[in-house]
Amino acid sequence: METHLADFIKGTAEGDEAESILRRCVHCGFCTATCPTYQLLGDELDGPRGRIYLIKQVLEGTKATEKTQLHLDRCLTCRSCETTCPSGVQYGRLVDIGRKIVEEQVGRPFAKSVERKAMATVFSSPSLFRPALSAGRAMSGLLPEALRKKIPAVSAGSAWPAPRHKRRMIVLDGCVQPTLAPNINAATARVLDRIGISLVRAENAGCCGAVAFHLNYQEDGRAHMRRNIEAWEKMLIDGAEAVVMTASGCGSTVKEYAHHLAHDQAWAVRAQRVSDATLDLSEILAGETAALVPLLEAKVQGKPRRRLAYHSPCSLQHGQQIRGKAEALLVAAGFDLTPVPDGHLCCGSAGTYSLLQPELSQQLLANKVKALTGSSPEGIATANIGCLTHIQSGTAVRVRHWVEWLDDELGA
Repeated sequence: METHLADFIKGTAEGDEAESILRRCVHCGFCTATCPTYQLLGDELDGPRGRIYLIKQVLEGTKATEKTQLHLDRCLTCRSCETTCPSGVQYGRLVDIGRKIVEEQVGRPFAKSVERKAMATVFSSPSLFRPALSAGRAMSGLLPEALRKKIPAVSAGSAWPAPRHKRRMIVLDGCVQPTLAPNINAATARVLDRIGISLVRAENAGCCGAVAFHLNYQEDGRAHMRRNIEAWEKMLIDGAEAVVMTASGCGSTVKEYAHHLAHDQAWAVRAQRVSDATLDLSEILAGETAALVPLLEAKVQGKPRRRLAYHSPCSLQHGQQIRGKAEALLVAAGFDLTPVPDGHLCCGSAGTYSLLQPELSQQLLANKVKALTGSSPEGIATANIGCLTHIQSGTAVRVRHWVEWLDDELGA
C-alpha cells in the first residue's frame, strides 16, 4: 500500500512503524472473512481493511472524526485478521497507533472520558478492584441484568505449595484474576510443584498494563510495564527460569514489552529480557510432558473420559499464535474435547470491550455460547480470565481455566 505520511507523524518512531505496516497490506480482503465485527455489521469500515484505510487517511493528514473513532472503537483487537493475513500485516500494532492519534484529535465527551479513566484505574489495581467488586455484589439487585450477570460468585482461594524445588518460575498475579478466580494460580502452582518446579510471586508486580494501554492511556500502561520489569528482573538474573502467564491476555502484552519500550533507552534491554523469558502456561507444561504425562496417565487409567469444550482465547491463538498445546494436555488428562464451530472467533470479552460495546459483545457471546455448548459438554475450559467470566455470564455450564481441570485430575 502506497503511503504519504503527514508531517506531524513522518519520521517519528510511530510513523516509521505505521508506514512499514501499511506497506505490507495488499488490499486482498482475506481479513474481512475472519473479522467478528464485519460478520455482525457487514460494513467495510468495521473490518480490518476498512479500518486500515481510515488509519492511513489520518496518518496522511485527513482530520479524524467521531465516525473514525467509532469504527476503531468497535474493533475487538482480537487479531484474528493477523492469523488470516497472507502478508503478515501487524494490524494490532497499527490500530494502537491509530487509536492514540484519533483520541488526540477527536477527544471524548467528559462522561465517557471519566468512565474510561475509571476502568483504566480500577481494573489495573487489585486494591481498588476488590472493594469495587464487593460493592457490586452488595448492590447487584439494583444493577441492570446485563451487568449483574458479569458479577461472578465469590471464589475461594486454595492451597499454594511452599517453594521447595531448585527449579523456580515467576507467576504474574495480575489485577482482576486474584479476586475473580484465585484458584487459577494456586492450581498452576500445584501442577508445577508435582513436576519439580516451584512457582513464586514477585511482591511489587501488578497489572500487565494492557487495560490502560488499550484504553489509550498508553503512558500509564508503560508505567505498569516498567514496574513489572523492575520486580522480575533480579529474580530472572538470580535463576528463575521463566515468567509464567496464566491469563493469555496478559501474556500477549508481556511478550510485547520489548516492542512497547523499544525506544526507551533506559528500559529497552531490560524489557527484552522479560519478553524473552515470558511463556504461556501451556508452553511451559507442553515442554514438561516427560514428567507430567505419566502422572496424568496413572490418574486417568480406567476412568471414563469426560467431555469438555475448549475455548481458545484470541490473545492465545491470534496474539501469541499458540494453538493445540492446552488441548493436548486436556486430552492427556482424560478429557474428550467436543467440536466447537468457528473456534477462531472472539467471545466478545476483549478486555473492557464487553462494557464499552455491550450490544456487539452480547451478540458475540450468544454465538460463542451456542458453539461451545452445542455438543452438550460437562464443562468449558479456557485460558484467559476475561473470556472465563464473560462466557460464564452467558451459560449455566461450568467454565474454568484449563489448568483447574488438569489440577483436579492430578489431585483425584
